[in-house]
Amino acid sequence: MTAVLYTGARIFDGWRLYPASVLVDSGRIAAIVGPDKKLPHATHVDLDGGILAPGLVDLQVNGGGGILLNDAPSVETLRRMVAAHERLGVAQILPTLITDSVEKAFQAVDSVEQYLIQGGQGILGLHLEGPHLNPVRKGAHDAGLVRPMTDEDEGFLIRSAARLPCLMVTLAPEIVPIERIARLASAGVIVSLGHSDCDLRTARDAIDAGARVVTHLFNAMSQMGARSPGLVGAALTDGRVHAGLIADGVHVDPATIRVAFSAKAGPGGLFLVSDSMAVAGTDLMAFKLNGRDIRRDNGRLTLADGTLAGADLDLPRAMRIMVNQVGVPVQHALAMATRLPAEVIGARAGCLMAGLSADIIHLSDDLHLRCVLRAGQPLQSINPDIR
Repeated sequence: MTAVLYTGARIFDGWRLYPASVLVDSGRIAAIVGPDKKLPHATHVDLDGGILAPGLVDLQVNGGGGILLNDAPSVETLRRMVAAHERLGVAQILPTLITDSVEKAFQAVDSVEQYLIQGGQGILGLHLEGPHLNPVRKGAHDAGLVRPMTDEDEGFLIRSAARLPCLMVTLAPEIVPIERIARLASAGVIVSLGHSDCDLRTARDAIDAGARVVTHLFNAMSQMGARSPGLVGAALTDGRVHAGLIADGVHVDPATIRVAFSAKAGPGGLFLVSDSMAVAGTDLMAFKLNGRDIRRDNGRLTLADGTLAGADLDLPRAMRIMVNQVGVPVQHALAMATRLPAEVIGARAGCLMAGLSADIIHLSDDLHLRCVLRAGQPLQSINPDIR
């Protein structure tokens, strides 16, 4: 296989944005070299501007390619989801099961494990969003399936965490006892707080017990008030937690995001999620969730009563909103969709480094997707120089 040197673009390596060239050989990043470096043994491809960045990382992917994980938690569903999101620039996903039956959760864990055993690429583990949520903050989750956590549930989650490279579980800390949260976290479950009406004290107790993530900040949770900071206040003031953000301009106003971006205590940070549903990567205008109709209209996905049901969003658009409407630097918007979510779950992804798989995207300077490389091979190209 001929080595290819991609030149003429700026490089975002996960931390910095700077002029450089990337050498790809045998499906891997062989080196990052100076922008004027000539390599006689390699084919040179001039990208004529734009940004080369790592393939994106999305920790909340409910579906794509016309199907939800909830529809049929199977290896084939996972393949369809990965393929749909690859075309949107996402190299690694955390497939997400929305609150469903115990049997669906079992199937989801089995399918992710089998997908990875079979050598499947692009999946980091599994995100179980529910069912141990506060019904008051259920959002689009089926109230009939939301329930407390039992000993059997706890045991299942602990066993599942041992089977998968990553298991994230979204739960409400006022519904799940703190002692359970501590045992889950100690067993390697990534506990994320969400769909919760908890107060500041309860959120902090859960963080003390090992919770390290907050699911879709501001949505389906107690808000920040003058005398009641709630889960939002805990997420912004406690540097031990990271928080996912649906930056579509619908779920959270850009002005609110700007405040959160300025206020977030570190080292934990904000990262972008798509919260994408079955319509991702398609022109479908409707689908079903737990037998209920979800409509797609002008960038919104809603139940019949207007409740938001996931997002009609891809991560390049989320990054553009962060830059153009929120006002964050380009390199930080890129980090929020690459390195930072990977770091949340301890994955070796979201950066450009020698030796890693050449999962790379080429973006225009204004963050529109131009090309997707998967292990060095173009999956989709709007750039005629990349074939």
